[in-house]
Amino acid sequence: MKNPEMLQKPMLHAAATAGKVLRRYFEKTFEVREKHQAGLVTNADLEAEAAIIRILKKARPDFGFLAEESGQLQSSRPGATEGRWIIDPLDGTTNFVHGFPMFCVSIAAEWQGEVIAGLVHHPVLNESTWAALKRGAWLLRGSKKRRVRVSSTIKLKDSLLTTGFTYRKRDLHLEMGPFERLSGIARAIRRPGSAALDLTYTARGVFDGFWERNLSPWDVAAGMLLVREAGGKVTDFSGSNFQISGKEILASNGNLHDSIQKTNQPESCPI
Repeated sequence: MKNPEMLQKPMLHAAATAGKVLRRYFEKTFEVREKHQAGLVTNADLEAEAAIIRILKKARPDFGFLAEESGQLQSSRPGATEGRWIIDPLDGTTNFVHGFPMFCVSIAAEWQGEVIAGLVHHPVLNESTWAALKRGAWLLRGSKKRRVRVSSTIKLKDSLLTTGFTYRKRDLHLEMGPFERLSGIARAIRRPGSAALDLTYTARGVFDGFWERNLSPWDVAAGMLLVREAGGKVTDFSGSNFQISGKEILASNGNLHDSIQKTNQPESCPI
């Protein structure tokens, strides 16, 4: 696709529509069920995802879908396989259920296996962060548009980092080692509960770095592009090229990447 920016309008429309659905449900009574070792799902997730799919299918009938609740969906145009939407209608569902306003809508566009556009929409703040491949990352608030860049922090001791923990309780010990080691050096670490927002705020220079295990493509596809287009770096824990289907993600402002990566390793010396 020559111009991924042409996808911005339908993506913004889809995300804003889903955001209205989520705001309508937020802090009200709704149906909640638990997915095995994968967190919660609500009727708000399902309704928001249906709205996104309806809008994007109309905008690009040649695109398929990978959506958190619906799974793999084929395009409505037979034989079209080059484009795909990757959707998380509500990232931060546990926050949403408990009334903590850190949740978002995440939409990415993939073309021939490469993520070419990403959008993360924060419904409570009514703002979106958008990126298109090789065109930078931007904060959109109403009619205002501002380019965003990663932070310039160069020392780990001055950093504000963010991470997430697995829903698999038996694996929590794997999260605690890196968390303790990095807590011993960094200024502070936050755990807001939405990987898409963690990546967004890393792109915007609020956080200096983010790491997490066992995420899904819809959690990271849009945010990964935001970080890269804002001048940051995204790899797996070993420093190898990050794939959205991978199970490890390390994102940073670039300056701190090696330091976070080394401290994250289990063979690192205790602080």
